[in-house]
Amino acid sequence: MHKRLLSIVKPVVAASTLCAANATSSSAQQLPIAADTVATIRSVATSTADSAAKREREAQMLDAVRISSRRRDSRYVPAYVRSATRTPALMRDVPQSMTVVSKELIRDQGMQSIADVIRYIPGVTMGQGEGHRDAPTIRGNATTADFFVDGVRDDMQYLRDVYNLERVEALKGSNAMIFGRGGAGGAINRVSKEALWERRREVTVETGEFGRRRLSGDVEHAVSRGVAARANGMYENSKLYRNGVTLERSGINPAFTIASRSRATRLAVAYEHFQDRRTTDRGIPSFQGSPIRTDRSTFFGNSKESYAKAVVNTARATLSHDAGAFTFRNHTLLADYDKFYQNVFPGAVNSAGTGVSLSAYHHDTQRSNLFNQAELTWTGSTGRVGHVFLAGAELGRQRTENFRETGYLNGASTSVLVPVSAPATNASVTYRQSSSDADNGTVAETRSIYVQDQLALSRKLLLIVGVRHENFDLRFRDDRSPARITQVNDMISPRLGLVVKPHELISFYGSHSLSFLPGSGDQFSTLTDLTAALRPERFANFEIGAKWDAMDRLSLAAAVYRLDRTNTRALHPTDPALSVQTGRQRSQGFEMTASGNVTSAWEIAGGFARQSAKIISASTVGPAGARVPLVPLTSVSLWNKYALSARLAIGIGVVRQSQMFASIDNQVVIPSFTRFDAGLYGHLIRGLSARLNVENLTDTWYYSTAHSNNNITPGSPRA
Repeated sequence: MHKRLLSIVKPVVAASTLCAANATSSSAQQLPIAADTVATIRSVATSTADSAAKREREAQMLDAVRISSRRRDSRYVPAYVRSATRTPALMRDVPQSMTVVSKELIRDQGMQSIADVIRYIPGVTMGQGEGHRDAPTIRGNATTADFFVDGVRDDMQYLRDVYNLERVEALKGSNAMIFGRGGAGGAINRVSKEALWERRREVTVETGEFGRRRLSGDVEHAVSRGVAARANGMYENSKLYRNGVTLERSGINPAFTIASRSRATRLAVAYEHFQDRRTTDRGIPSFQGSPIRTDRSTFFGNSKESYAKAVVNTARATLSHDAGAFTFRNHTLLADYDKFYQNVFPGAVNSAGTGVSLSAYHHDTQRSNLFNQAELTWTGSTGRVGHVFLAGAELGRQRTENFRETGYLNGASTSVLVPVSAPATNASVTYRQSSSDADNGTVAETRSIYVQDQLALSRKLLLIVGVRHENFDLRFRDDRSPARITQVNDMISPRLGLVVKPHELISFYGSHSLSFLPGSGDQFSTLTDLTAALRPERFANFEIGAKWDAMDRLSLAAAVYRLDRTNTRALHPTDPALSVQTGRQRSQGFEMTASGNVTSAWEIAGGFARQSAKIISASTVGPAGARVPLVPLTSVSLWNKYALSARLAIGIGVVRQSQMFASIDNQVVIPSFTRFDAGLYGHLIRGLSARLNVENLTDTWYYSTAHSNNNITPGSPRA
């Protein structure tokens, strides 16, 4: 018998269900939406209260941009989103493709990481990230930095947990107007749980195959009418299906909300301490164009010498005030990251297929982030046109220190050859700096201003127009030389979208948006005189799509897009010492998503993507015609949960992915696969429920992802 994940959820206080939506409220204001949404609704009402005629006229215009407080029937469909427009908006009114994974779907599938979440986001593939960082490829553009928490940048390289999340939002298509620099293919935003005057006592115990053990809790309490408190916590100590691979992580996230008597003014503060220690697992190598045939539990290298540690401390504060037609919001984030990883990992297999080279290094990164966003929103009308007008400013400062050392195996060589049949090594490793190892520091400062207007031209026609000006100032210090390099970029990123609504629940849209990435890259870990002189890379997204909220409980969406990457560095045709910015890459494809309730008992969540990403003009990355790695031609995911009765439910899911390349040289193919998952859910007694999840139900042999041709991750057996 293989592993089964058994989860027992026990509220400390008796409750009829476990879902957050069914928690009791201690406040007279019992709306299932956040304060800023209430403010938006109220500002519309205030602006139309002068006269009956004005109220009728403006209601017609503003109806398309205000947010309904009606609760949806589906646990998988959010009532509204903020990240797509920086104001509360219905998903069908957003002219951009996005997928939302709710906390209910996270719970139903036992998701614990961003990689788990991304399985159900079409158009996004999670890379291996060398076994120590989240590394998605979004619409053909790989990133380790396009992560946000409550709309603020969280760009350090580490593996994130989902214990304290309300939902995960994936916005696809470059759009720097919303998030600022980067975001080449899109962005992933985590929405944190808040203290909202609900009564909640939840404890979850999970255990499973290979020694998996996890404990988490969520406690919320209304201290008074004006003060609410909440605390989320998690501890995990697990072994995985790979030999010698272990994981230990923990997190604690207290949060408080203080509100005025009228709730017009709110201050929400939160602090998170998160730490993660795990074996750095870089998978298996390839041979003759495919992953080498070996047991999927085989570790190549030295698992005892391969580990990663991340300690993250984050403090957040959000002050909001509703003044009728105007809403002010200020969000501050202070984060400190301490990250170290070390690995002994596989390289190429020899021509006979009998030996594999092993190498080693370790890397230490320290980063501190300070960001502040201040925004003023006006909701009203000019004549017969309704507006949600946003003006904002963002200031940010990031200080980073990098230090890397190369591993010398047996004290002498940077690589050793070991038998493929016995690829684990106990060779001693001495670490010291080589000529190319990093020892540097950077200070990055961001100053942005942005404006956006969502216009309701009529009940059936919406227009969104916005632009951001961003000044990015990077100062680079190389401690191994006297080099001190400065790079300053001024970037203007517009956004334009048009939404046509033939029916209240149906919309068709077209959009165009831009984003830019400075020559220092998304982690700005290195900078030379050459790269400092380069113009930022440019990403242009063109998209048309349709959305339909069927019966207000099933959300359907489809989009066709083209994303062009230009200003990519290429070698000069006559002088290899020089660079020209003539490289180009194009991603294009079609995406579909479906989430919500088909019937009152049947819930679904999933999507389909067909995409192509390739270099169309040679660059330093690869030749023209090369296909971008980790971009399968087609991918499908579909989760179904069916309630057999009030006490018993079953779930079945499928994930299908076509073949893809492991690297830009297109020499190694990751085979296609189809995987089935299942779930069983039962309410045992009042306040106590159980969940049984089975991953890879048919025990399919597959490879889930890669970092390079020789760092390929075998998928988990039935677990």
